[in-house]
Amino acid sequence: MLRVAVFVSGRGSNLKAILTHTDLANLIKVIAVFSDKSDCAAFEIAKSFGIETKVIGKGENKIDTADLLSVLKSYNLDLIVLAGYLKLIPLDVVKHFENRIINIHPALLPSFGGKGMYGMNVHNAVFNSSAKVSGATVHFVDPEYDRGKIIAQRCVDISDVKSPEEIAERVLKIEHQLLPEVIKAFAENKIKIEDNRVVIKS
Repeated sequence: MLRVAVFVSGRGSNLKAILTHTDLANLIKVIAVFSDKSDCAAFEIAKSFGIETKVIGKGENKIDTADLLSVLKSYNLDLIVLAGYLKLIPLDVVKHFENRIINIHPALLPSFGGKGMYGMNVHNAVFNSSAKVSGATVHFVDPEYDRGKIIAQRCVDISDVKSPEEIAERVLKIEHQLLPEVIKAFAENKIKIEDNRVVIKS
């Protein structure tokens, strides 16, 4: 089974999508859930599934970023999934887990990405651009926000939306489908890098 850690910062809907996806039940094991917020709502989801939770930060019972790599290595992980995690992953972690950290982004990268582009910030920008499609992107994590190689994308029609909130609702449904599918492809060893492009084998 693929040993997975999930990083979250918010309510954890993508975490729940992973944990409840029937195709993943016998393919992966979520070992721990990490967050930069001790009051992260996603922790309640993790605890309801009996999964260990860890807070990254300064202070008692928290993991300092300088110690994060050694903690992650101790879990013998195969994959790290950023599911709504808002902080930049430390460089030593990125290097050690090269091509083993993925992120879900609520837009079609390389558009509407980069520092500060998360959550409703993204959907507001998409709405104000008058774009007719949006969607979700799963990509590898590198040292810069939203710049790693794209693994998979899915589009959704937003030509008739009246608000950024409508975009957010439609994109979230796509996220909940796409992220588990990519994790499943990892577990089945179907994701390859060929000619500098990411390919999902059938």
